[in-house]
Amino acid sequence: MLTCKEIADKIQEDVRNELTKNNYAPTLSFVVVGNDPASKVYVSRKEKVCSAVGIVSQSHNLPETASEEDVIELVRELNEDEGVNGILVQLPLPKQINPNKVSDAISPEKDVDGITPINLGRLVSGNPFLVPCTPMGIMAVFEMNQLPIEGRHAVVIGRSLIVGKPISLLLQNKNATVTMCHSKTADLAAMAAQADILIAAVGKPKFVTADMVKKDAVVIDVGINRVEDKLIGDVDYEVVKDKASFITPVPGGVGLLTVAMLTRNLLTAYKAQKNILL
Repeated sequence: MLTCKEIADKIQEDVRNELTKNNYAPTLSFVVVGNDPASKVYVSRKEKVCSAVGIVSQSHNLPETASEEDVIELVRELNEDEGVNGILVQLPLPKQINPNKVSDAISPEKDVDGITPINLGRLVSGNPFLVPCTPMGIMAVFEMNQLPIEGRHAVVIGRSLIVGKPISLLLQNKNATVTMCHSKTADLAAMAAQADILIAAVGKPKFVTADMVKKDAVVIDVGINRVEDKLIGDVDYEVVKDKASFITPVPGGVGLLTVAMLTRNLLTAYKAQKNILL
């Protein structure tokens, strides 16, 4: 089985090779509002990966006191800038800013996070263009490890627009039977225990315990929770790993794939903008 790091490295190598071979020079703009320490770390990691594959990145930093109008105006300027091929607004945003209004302002052609209504709608209709990075990374785990999806029962814990809902659609498109669970699901543990494929994206450390996992299930842990200066997933890894046939760790798991898929999305956006055959 390939690890998430090996898969991420392969994706980045493929992007780097295509950029080099064709002399492509895409640019990604980050929009960062405020001084959230975690946001700075995440942007720094993304910039490092972008640089490694040959993508130019630029960071636009607004103060914590910036208004919603300030952020949307910056996004619109980047939409109009032909030298910018992708826009990523780093979350979380300060409380005075509605993230949905900001994401709605991003041009769908530059929406490398795949979160605009048009790109989400294309995914729902079965005609995806730019898909949220984490779900795409999860699908790469299945594809590159030849893990079966068709006919399997997949349970997704969490219904966010960036993970839960899109991964449910992607799994359905591959003919899985999908159950989506959330905070109001009755007897969630029993539901999870039926899953051949269990995807945890709930944002609660060690939420998934051994009794919630079917023997030989494939377990994908999307959670990134900081507890006492350590990163911990949504799955209690140590008690679940011997029960699962495949499990992703935290750290060193899906997060690596998310960043790798960001580079692939930017390449897709760049080619579309340049009318290069996808």
